[in-house]
Amino acid sequence: MPKVEITIPEHLEMQITQLVDQGEFLNREEAIEELLATGLKAYKTSGPVDDEDEPGYEEDGMMGHDDEYVF
Repeated sequence: MPKVEITIPEHLEMQITQLVDQGEFLNREEAIEELLATGLKAYKTSGPVDDEDEPGYEEDGMMGHDDEYVF
């Protein structure tokens, strides 16, 4: 697995340490990896979507049907 070195604000470090101390994560490395992965997933779902990678419903209507009122 590639290693990455980052510098984060002290308040973020304190929050990560608190989560580890509370038992939410086994250690800082696990906490940072999980929090980063969760953040990237959230960003991807709320950010712009590349229509070529993920077809949208706009082209085929709701639920992939031509009729927008399919129940």
